[in-house]
Amino acid sequence: MLVDIANALSDTFDITIFTIYGKGELEKSLKQNIKVKRIFEGTYKELTKLQKISIPLKILLFQKSYYKKYIQGDYDIEIAFLEGPITRLFSTKNHNTKKIAWIHNDISRVYGNDLKAKIKLMIDKSIYNKYQKLIFVSKDNKEVFDIRYPDIKPSEEVIYNYINPENVIEKAEETIDFTFDHNQINFLTVARLVEQKGIDRLIRIHRELIANHYDNKFYIIGDGPEREKLEKLITEEHLEKTFILLGAKENPYPFMKQADIFCLLSNFEGYGMVLEEAKILNKPIMITNTAAREAVKNYKNAIIVENDEHEIYNKLKYIIENKVTSFGDEKQIYDNIDIIEKLEKLLKEE
Repeated sequence: MLVDIANALSDTFDITIFTIYGKGELEKSLKQNIKVKRIFEGTYKELTKLQKISIPLKILLFQKSYYKKYIQGDYDIEIAFLEGPITRLFSTKNHNTKKIAWIHNDISRVYGNDLKAKIKLMIDKSIYNKYQKLIFVSKDNKEVFDIRYPDIKPSEEVIYNYINPENVIEKAEETIDFTFDHNQINFLTVARLVEQKGIDRLIRIHRELIANHYDNKFYIIGDGPEREKLEKLITEEHLEKTFILLGAKENPYPFMKQADIFCLLSNFEGYGMVLEEAKILNKPIMITNTAAREAVKNYKNAIIVENDEHEIYNKLKYIIENKVTSFGDEKQIYDNIDIIEKLEKLLKEE
C-alpha cells in the first residue's frame, strides 16, 4: 500500500521513504524519483533475537537522537505510516514540519491486555497527541481508538487503503512454477506470520477437517516472526502435504488468481489491504468478523464468518462439502481513484 501511494503521488510531491531496516523486497517497486533512507542496511530477519528486542527499545529511549541523525531535514510533512517504533520516532518535535500518523489496526488488540500493554497504551497517548492529524484505514478502527483515547487532540479522518489495480491485474498474469490441485478446494491466505493473523488457529481447524475426511489444501504466502512456531505445529500435526507455508513472494498475485477461495481469517484486522487485491482479481473472499468487514461490505463475492474456531470450521466444512467456489456470480469493476484525490487534498492542507 505504501509503495502504491508513494508511486501515485510522486509526480506531484517530492517523496522520501524512511525505514528502520533495509533490503525490503518491495524497494525495487518504487519509482526512481522516490528517495529511500534507513537506519540499518540489513533486514529485520538478519537480526539476532537480542537485536530484535533492543532496537525498538533504543528507538523509544533515544528517539530524539535517532530523529536528528537520520530524519530531520527540509521536509514539509512527515508521515508515520505504521504503528509502533516509527510512530514514536516521528513524533519528535519539529516546528517546521506537519506531522501525520496512520493507524491501520484495532488499537485495543495490537498490544494485548497485560501490564506491558497498558504501559505502551499510556506512552502512545502522549505520542499521538504530538501529531496534527490521525488517519484511520477503517471507521471501526477510528471508533475503537476514540474509545481508548477519548480526549485525543489531533484531528482525525478515515481514508481507506489504496492499491493500484493495473499493477495487480498485470502481475497476476505472470507465469509461476506452481500448480494447484483442483480436484479439491484450495484456500489461500496472504499475510504476515504474526499472532494477529490467527494462522495457528487455522492449522488446528485444518487438522480437524482433514481428520474428518474433508479434504482440502491451505496455502499461506508470507513470512514473519511466527514462522518457526507454525512450521513446528504443522509437523507435529503431520499436515506438511495439506497445510503449506509458501514463504514470502515478491509477486503473490498469480497464486491468488489460481486459488479457489481467498481467506483472511484473522483474530483482528484493520482494513486488510490484501482484500483489495483479491477484489481486483474478483476472487471469492472469506473473512472473520473484524474491522476488515468494511473492505467487503459492497463486494458481492464475499462471506463473513464469526470470529470463532467452531464457526470457521463449520463454514469451511460447508464449502468443502458442497464444492463452493463462488459466493456471488456478479463481477465488479474495481475503482478507487477517489482515495488518491483524498490523499492529495490531505497533503496540500495548511
